[in-house]
Amino acid sequence: MRSFYPLICFVFVLACQANEIVEPADMVLTNGKVFTSDSKNPRAEAVAIKNGIILKVGTSKEIKGFIGQETQVIDLKGKFVMPGFIEGHGHFSGLGKSLMNLNFMKAQNWQEIVNIVQEKVKTAQPGEWIIGRGWHQEKWNQPLERQVLGYPYHDELSAISPNNPVLLTHASGHSLFANAKAMELAGISKETPNPTGGEIVRDSRGEVVGAFEETAMNLIKDAYENWLSTLSETQKLEEWYKQIQLAEQNCLENGITSFQDAGANFEEIERYKKLAEQGKLDVRLWSMISASQDNLAAQAKAFPLIGIGNNFFTVRAIKAYMDGALGAFGAWLLAPYEDKPNFIGQNVTPITEIKKVANIAIQQDLQLCTHAIGDKGNRMVLDIYEQIFEENPNKIGTRWRIEHAQHLDRADIPRFKQLGVIASIQGVHCTSDAPYVVKRLGETRAKYGAYPWRSLIDAGAIVINGTDAPVEDISPIECFYASVTRKRTNPDMVFYPEQSMTRQEAIYAYTLTPAYAAFEENIKGSLEMGKVADIVVLSNNLETCPEEDILKTKVLMTIVNGKVKYEMK
Repeated sequence: MRSFYPLICFVFVLACQANEIVEPADMVLTNGKVFTSDSKNPRAEAVAIKNGIILKVGTSKEIKGFIGQETQVIDLKGKFVMPGFIEGHGHFSGLGKSLMNLNFMKAQNWQEIVNIVQEKVKTAQPGEWIIGRGWHQEKWNQPLERQVLGYPYHDELSAISPNNPVLLTHASGHSLFANAKAMELAGISKETPNPTGGEIVRDSRGEVVGAFEETAMNLIKDAYENWLSTLSETQKLEEWYKQIQLAEQNCLENGITSFQDAGANFEEIERYKKLAEQGKLDVRLWSMISASQDNLAAQAKAFPLIGIGNNFFTVRAIKAYMDGALGAFGAWLLAPYEDKPNFIGQNVTPITEIKKVANIAIQQDLQLCTHAIGDKGNRMVLDIYEQIFEENPNKIGTRWRIEHAQHLDRADIPRFKQLGVIASIQGVHCTSDAPYVVKRLGETRAKYGAYPWRSLIDAGAIVINGTDAPVEDISPIECFYASVTRKRTNPDMVFYPEQSMTRQEAIYAYTLTPAYAAFEENIKGSLEMGKVADIVVLSNNLETCPEEDILKTKVLMTIVNGKVKYEMK
């Protein structure tokens, strides 16, 4: 990694120490309250930057020597500065797509969703699919007249859109709702069987409600893909690039300078690679490969790709799925759901297939990042990892991850440290899910095993943070607040605050530890000499501001590679 550091960095520092300036910095940030995420130099006042690299971090007086006639000097006036947020788990193109389609994250009830779709129908072309995401039946403020497992019937949605198929993805991404037209195009009937690892939700008479869980979603998605195939390649490509631009803009507005993409297909990876090589990415991407086991076996030898385009794009991991999501009854549990007796969730990928993927990863020196939410799902992932590590004792320091690690049996918590497995959690999931977790799991499992960050950290595990955007809003501020308070504001409630992180832990979980979890701690994640100048300036000091002011914090400026990419007007 040292080849990444420009020699000029060393020359500048020596010159400064000798009170002799060879060449001034491009940018100097001064008079700030800097949290560096560097344990050797945790706090500072100023930062000097040259060619996108940090030259020095220190007092304003020390950095003054780097200011020349052409240096851009930014007086921070006491504002809080920290390394740019690293989104530890999100879906980059999915985020962009969500910004183009209907968004139901703030929808209060089913009628509100129907009304939004009805407005879209008025402008839709004949046969055009109406796409949306973000609804969650457990968070609605009005009861449904008719429901199955909290899901509405499709009748009302079908009535307002008889000619346009409607596909509305659950906030979790693990279920969807379809109207009659979409189900007709998908060939869904009362007799359609449930696919392995999924469920077509039906009422007591066997009638299809309109909700499709886990792998059953593919029945509707395949029909949507058939429609997409009628569009020209140019149309589809233009839409994809627009999605990426929207995702980048959304990240920068929220102070995010790096994004760990939890699943990109080979086609997307090739596009990202070209964008990075052409210098057209404004946010650093680190992607997991999302592909079937067969495709992986054929193409994995081309990876890893590391540091493409001046460290703007890296692919060194594979994504796998063990189970589904709690909200859609898909999390795989050791004991049945409290509110769905005799049902323990879904194993969405056969264990044998995950083991094959794990063997591909270990042989190619790729990380394995496995989605696991339920306590049984997490245990099975840990078991597989342990077996693979024992079979490959020469492969050490793999930094394999469990994505989400939401609900754990207490006996499995120490295994994260023992096996060197990273817990990639999403703090905001805890407070977002809080209204229904006890209903799903019961009091004991919720208290001791649900989102157990304190227990993981105290057991020595590496914990990183993120939002799973577009499952949740991408705001690191909201996620930080959830991580340190375990509180939600609507409705007001606290979810077992004894599992909270400290503020410093929460900052590290958004900076240096996700960099470590991507093998990138030598180039980013903290503000120190030789690392990339990825920086965010905030209106409030996240270390010290009153708890009630955390959510009021604004992103004032986002700097990527030494350039201001966003500034609040």
